[in-house]
Amino acid sequence: MELPAADKAALKVSVLLPCLNEAGTIAEVIRRIGNALPGAAVYVYDNNSTDDTAALAAAAGAVVRKESAPGKGNVVRRMFADVDADIYVMVDSDLTYDTSGLRGLIDHLLENKLDMIVGARRPEDSRSHRRGHTLGNRMFNRIASILFGSRFEDIFSGYRVLSRRFVKSFPAVSKGFEIETELTVHALDLRVPVVEIPVAYRARPDGSQSKLRTLPDGLRILRTLIRLCKEVRPLAFFASFALLFALASVTLGYPILVEWLDTGLVPRVPTAILCTGLMVLASLSLACGVILDSVGKSRHEAKRLCYLGLSPAPDVGAGKWTTTSR
Repeated sequence: MELPAADKAALKVSVLLPCLNEAGTIAEVIRRIGNALPGAAVYVYDNNSTDDTAALAAAAGAVVRKESAPGKGNVVRRMFADVDADIYVMVDSDLTYDTSGLRGLIDHLLENKLDMIVGARRPEDSRSHRRGHTLGNRMFNRIASILFGSRFEDIFSGYRVLSRRFVKSFPAVSKGFEIETELTVHALDLRVPVVEIPVAYRARPDGSQSKLRTLPDGLRILRTLIRLCKEVRPLAFFASFALLFALASVTLGYPILVEWLDTGLVPRVPTAILCTGLMVLASLSLACGVILDSVGKSRHEAKRLCYLGLSPAPDVGAGKWTTTSR
């Protein structure tokens, strides 16, 4: 028998909505979240909107705050720092995600002691994704799989349910749309329990425009993946350069070595000097990788201890909790 509402455990669930010029959708997003999670605190972080987004969000019952530094990454960093809760829900404000199953996602996170659930987007029709974005998503998911062993199908999803200790141990660095990539790599690096669950994804309503710029933001995401690889897997990163330099040195130097063995002469001195320099660079790259790998292990241990120092999600069974905005 279900417990009376008064006897249910109270969880503080906070819904975080980063937004920029979403006047056409923000009120409906807040209404739907309220239907799915009655009593949950809804925070709207306005990133310099030039329309009535902030006023409409406040009228719909959300707590409205402002982050003046442009970029979604800056907004997410501010939200994670300011808001204190047991469970966090992060979702875009463009009415593209189906939030009706939010309670089930939170139940799943609590039951399975997870730290993050990623809502993997499943487009309802061909208008949901632009073709360039679809190809880019597949390419970057493949790169993440190669670099970090990721098994995620949608590392760029803006729909996530997160535990408190994951949020408070996340060292947000990114400034823009690459923040989702950073969230995913942080989870992979700490090897925390995460899962990906398919969610319906709709096209933006008429009049609503995406803030994602395909080429510039794609290049920033690629740069972020490379930077994170350097920080999380420095030995593999620098060893790959060492291998390239060494192969170039051997390829160019082999004919010179053969000629020297046959004649005792080194006729192509500039090439020989180049080969020597390339091999020196290979040695330096490998040394950097070994040193930074030791430093990276120390940083990893520090992040892990910070994560473990925070309390896990409350031990509440499915359906035996109620939201509170205390």
